Amino acid sequence: MQTQISFIIKTCFFHIRRIASIRRYLTLDACVKLVVSLIFSRLDYCNSLLAGLPASCIHGLQRVQNAAARLTLRKTKRDHITPLLRSLHWLPVNTPISYKLSTLVYKCLNDSAPSRSGALRL
Repeated sequence: MQTQISFIIKTCFFHIRRIASIRRYLTLDACVKLVVSLIFSRLDYCNSLLAGLPASCIHGLQRVQNAAARLTLRKTKRDHITPLLRSLHWLPVNTPISYKLSTLVYKCLNDSAPSRSGALRL
């Protein structure tokens, strides 16, 4: 998984640098939409597979989210990140992972999970 996480981090920072080059021309709302569509889509894709990994693996993804928040709100590295994430209504990276896993378990326990009849049979 470390290879996959490294690739996600590298790709996200590439997009952050690209957005940073045009940030002065964007409104806050446009920048938020751009960051959510380009970066959060990558952070959230199959994030339930990241459950149970060491915090050192998840830390890199949290760095991506922190950099995206600082870029969006035009803040420096010295600014505390928690108020920035709260003002954007963004949860820390490990919270959506836990939420998705909890939702899957709840659906399985309450018989609302997708049936296997639609799955491919080999």
